[in-house]
Amino acid sequence: MKNITLSAEERLIERARAEAARRGKSLNQLIRDYLEELAGQREPSQEFERLRELSKLSQGRRGDWRFNRDEVHERS
Repeated sequence: MKNITLSAEERLIERARAEAARRGKSLNQLIRDYLEELAGQREPSQEFERLRELSKLSQGRRGDWRFNRDEVHERS
């Protein structure tokens, strides 16, 4: 594995580190994941994991609401 050097504003790095921590990752891992995605080298299982991460970040919550049979089969 090769190392790279990245230059960025200190404030940007601090915010990115905070976001990585919120996702339970290091900034290094977050950047590595992005590079893999950018290069098209992510495995389907990684894509599924990314979808799970994004769903946890979603503001939408259904609470106790569920479809009922009548709603599912209702025709307009």
